[in-house]
Parts: sequence; structure tokens; C-alpha cells
Amino acid sequence: MALRVADNPGKSRFEIFDAAEEGGAEEVAGFAEYHLYRDQIAFIHTEVDPRFGGRGLGGALARAALDAARERGLGVLPFCPFIRGWIGKHPEYVDLVPEGERPRFGF
Repeated sequence: MALRVADNPGKSRFEIFDAAEEGGAEEVAGFAEYHLYRDQIAFIHTEVDPRFGGRGLGGALARAALDAARERGLGVLPFCPFIRGWIGKHPEYVDLVPEGERPRFGF
């Protein structure tokens, strides 16, 4: 299983791709939709195709998207319940949520 996460700004989402076998065609296995405004990124919805479920793709997607936000110096607004829950389980990412917004998201 080869995974790759890429930002698709044209669709305002991070996408995770899966190639089941070496040399196999990549498929979009899931995405994390966002809205970018100034120096903040609001995650709105995350979805993984059920065919790819149970393999940790959602977590890999969340980690890559949040790492990209960190690299770009963006504050994260986790409106998406999955992203919010993932941050809650990985407190090393709470600092991405602006301090004044943390109570709003339960941090």
C-alpha cells in the first residue's frame, strides 16, 4: 500500500491517494475539505471512501493536512468533527488552534 497526501487548492481540499500495488493506478481514497481565509485554515469536512476504511487513512490524512498548515504558519479552525477529534487525541497539534478559539472547539 503506497499512500500520498496532496493539497488540491482548486478543490479546497487535501486528498489522500492509495496505490494498492507498486505501479498500480492511484485512487483518491479520501479528502479533508477546507476554507482558507487570510492566515487561517478552517477544516469543514473529512471523508474516507468506505472501501479504504479501517486502514488508518483518515489519521494519515489529518496528520499530513495539519503538518502542512503548520509549515505554512496557518491557524487551524477544526469545524470538522473528525479533525477536531483527531487533534484531541494528539495534543501536540492543539497549538495550531489559535488560543482564543480553543474553548470554542473544546480545547
